[in-house]
Amino acid sequence: MEAAVEQSVWDVIGLYLQQGFIHILPRGLDHILFVLALFFASTRLKSLIWQVSAFTLAHTLTLALAVLGYVHLDPAIVEPIIALSIAFVAIENLVFKDMPRWRPAIVFAFGLFHGLGFAGVLSDYGLPQDALIASLLSFNVGVEAGQLTIIAACWLVLYRFAEASWYPWLVRIASGIIALMALWWAFERVFLGG
Repeated sequence: MEAAVEQSVWDVIGLYLQQGFIHILPRGLDHILFVLALFFASTRLKSLIWQVSAFTLAHTLTLALAVLGYVHLDPAIVEPIIALSIAFVAIENLVFKDMPRWRPAIVFAFGLFHGLGFAGVLSDYGLPQDALIASLLSFNVGVEAGQLTIIAACWLVLYRFAEASWYPWLVRIASGIIALMALWWAFERVFLGG
């Protein structure tokens, strides 16, 4: 979908906010699972905000560099790494009782690859050259809003149960399912061209 040349900056901002949001909800199952894996590491909002902020900073950086033509990495490399990043975070949830200290740094590194994946999506939309910065920033804000919506919904539903005896089992089961799905995607993207 290409943005019309006659659109105002506000039209462009609205369009790319919407596209960023719907790229996460409902279309971005891999990104939804990544955010859920982050959520299940800890239901404490402060640690979740650190993780999501690290992720957003990283994907904003590589998205901008890719769209401006400074960075390019073949999607055949980027897409399996995105799947493996989801699996890694979910498996960490199975190994560690609480979020490891290094998680924000790991999430930042994975966010760099997710940003390259987002760049592929934006190239399909076509960016208006006269409102390039506005469209890039709006898309990122839309993505962030989608991620925060997932975290807010999960937190509102589950935070009161975080101390329940069954909650660690929910974390393990959900993380296991996320890890298996992500490992399948990695396999599919590497060996089946999916």
